[in-house]
Formats: sequence, structure tokens, C-alpha cells
Amino acid sequence: MTVKQLSATELKNKIDQEEKLFLLDVREPNEFQYGHIANSLLIPLNQIPNRLSELDTQLEIVVICHHGMRSQQAANYLAQSGFKNISNLTGGIDAWSCNCDSSVRRY
Repeated sequence: MTVKQLSATELKNKIDQEEKLFLLDVREPNEFQYGHIANSLLIPLNQIPNRLSELDTQLEIVVICHHGMRSQQAANYLAQSGFKNISNLTGGIDAWSCNCDSSVRRY
């Protein structure tokens, strides 16, 4: 199973079109508090293996981190764990802030 790469603009288009998505943020709680995409669920990367049951397998899962590295790791893990519809937000929350929503603070 390959993980799709999704740009911030592509994600914004999906959200604007009200596609049903599961936004999974794998950063640490302090990063999430600093800024995140609305309606995303925080599950830090190191907690993913123990919290798989919290993920909605019926929806496209878009994995988010700061720049796209941790989310790629998480997305690969989910794909190896049998999840079918996984996307990695390329450039992470930083790209989201730069290209889609400047109210999300950069760090």
C-alpha cells in the first residue's frame, strides 16, 4: 500500500468541498496547542501503535506534522498496518500556514 502525498492546497480544496476526512495530527501536544488545522485529532507519533482503534478506517486519513517527516513515518506505519486510504500532508502544518491559513502560527 502506497501513501499518497497531499499538498496543503489540495487538502484545503478537499476541506472546502466538504469531503469527509480524518485529520490525524502526530505532533506533540505543545505543538498542537500552538496551532493546528480545525477538526484534527492529536495522537502523537509515539502513541500511534496503541491508539489505532481511534482511527476511522472508512475515511481518508490525512496525517499531519510540522514539516511532513513524522507524518510520513506515521502514514507508512498505518499503511503497513492495513489501513487503505492514507495521505501525508506534504510540508506539514508549516505549508498549511504559508499557503492556506495564515492564522495558524508558524514555529
